[in-house]
Amino acid sequence: MTRRQKFIFVTGGVVSSLGKGLASASIGALLESRGLTVAPAKLDPYINVDPGTMNPFQHGEVFVTDDGTETDLDLGHYERFTNAVGSKKSNFTTGQVYDAVISRERRGGYLGGTVQVIPHITDEIKKRILNVDDTIDVVIVEIGGTVGDIESLPFLEAIRQLRNDLGKENSLFIHLTLVPFIKTADEMKTKPTQHSVRELREIGIQPDILLCRTERLLSSDLKDKIALFCNVDKDAVITAKDVDTIYEVPLLYHREGLDEKITKLLNIWARKPDLFKWEEIVDTIRNPKKEVDIAIVGKYVKLKDSYKSLNEALTHGGIANNARVNIRYVDSEDLEKGVEPPFDGIDGILVPGGFGDRGIEGKIRAIQYAREKKIPFFGLCLGMQLAVVEIARHLAGLQDAHSTEFNEGTASPVIYLIEEWIDRENKHQKRDRFSDKGATMRLGAYPCKLKTGSIAHKSYNTDMVHERHRHRYEFNMAFRKQLEACGMVVTGISPDEQFVEIIELKDHPWFLACQFHPEFKSKPFSPHALFREFIKAALKPKQEKQRCRNK
Repeated sequence: MTRRQKFIFVTGGVVSSLGKGLASASIGALLESRGLTVAPAKLDPYINVDPGTMNPFQHGEVFVTDDGTETDLDLGHYERFTNAVGSKKSNFTTGQVYDAVISRERRGGYLGGTVQVIPHITDEIKKRILNVDDTIDVVIVEIGGTVGDIESLPFLEAIRQLRNDLGKENSLFIHLTLVPFIKTADEMKTKPTQHSVRELREIGIQPDILLCRTERLLSSDLKDKIALFCNVDKDAVITAKDVDTIYEVPLLYHREGLDEKITKLLNIWARKPDLFKWEEIVDTIRNPKKEVDIAIVGKYVKLKDSYKSLNEALTHGGIANNARVNIRYVDSEDLEKGVEPPFDGIDGILVPGGFGDRGIEGKIRAIQYAREKKIPFFGLCLGMQLAVVEIARHLAGLQDAHSTEFNEGTASPVIYLIEEWIDRENKHQKRDRFSDKGATMRLGAYPCKLKTGSIAHKSYNTDMVHERHRHRYEFNMAFRKQLEACGMVVTGISPDEQFVEIIELKDHPWFLACQFHPEFKSKPFSPHALFREFIKAALKPKQEKQRCRNK
């Protein structure tokens, strides 16, 4: 940390899921538009070491960084909205903090002293917050949970102390709260915000800025009232109104004067914001020239946050093609029950990643449908593995082909667990099905060599790419020749040819599946090449039909 660095602490109150991650990412976008560099971080109060073993229905997506850290989905927002690249410094949990302190105590690091929440736990939190690259201008720290939750208290105490350590001109408290609209009274209510701020003040934190999540714009009178009762400036009461697209949030905050207020309070000299690219993105999303319907066949479709980066990457692919992407979620378990595939009017089928055997046969059925009906198909991670299984069963004649993750006794283990391998840091790794589940996968960015002339090579327009992984099981090279003989083509492979990364299918308009997660590297201003080309392929039949009608 250097003296010139500034810290913004973002907290949330009243209810969860108000959008602290989006708020933090939007603040980062606004500061970058003024020429500043930012580094966002997320502090999670749960005791899990990381979200890697957590149920997607509880936690949503697990976002993976280049260095292989399994993080909160808010890291995805930060990377999509800013130029920041997440790492193990960008997300830590109560579990990690306590683990570090207890390990130090076991080694005698506290010289026999009594280890307590204050100062030992709070000091560890502060040390991690301050562990930032010296080149960064502003660090944006999001505190997970809701003010009033017991598990968040050590984090809140740590940032309270940091305010004293850093000084007012180097630190800022922004509190995201709720101003609900009561339909029966036809009135917006400020009391929840007042109570939330009171909770913060009771533990020694006075917010400098309030982001008020609302359905409607706050009137001048309501801003006066909130400012009076919450002890903030009137121009520090910001309307965080619901918007049609998340990419409008930075524009809304700018219209409310948020970036101007932040730079004033932190005494930062910065240029005027340039938000033209954000305006362009929002205009493209609102006024697309084309439309396309994509089916996501997954097992976590009841919670959209389970596929957060995937949903956004599809939107980005639409932006690149000036098209609105309509997503139809299909529960793979329904397809297992013999339900007729609901793919009428669908232009493309995508099968994402996942874990466990629930819904697997439904995903395989969807892949078979896409292959036989010549519908553009995109498989990600598990989607690639199951595409291999489907091809092996129905084209190569290996009727019992499967992944050993789901059938250990299969005679045709086209997907299997590599128990000994060398990771990207040239370290020897050993694992089996009884190994710990957390952080034992092939995680983070790995190189992939592309086959010239393939869909992948034409999409990326380069010979080598680096993409992020999160999986245990791999393509079994023993079956490569047999599968390639029936139409499958390996078009992406690790430089040492140990791991198959991308497969494609001959005699199909667009059939590509990759072992990695390309959605993690897609941004609205630079849509991922594979999503861009997938949407382009899905649009093609519609455009051809339109040309025929015009003739």
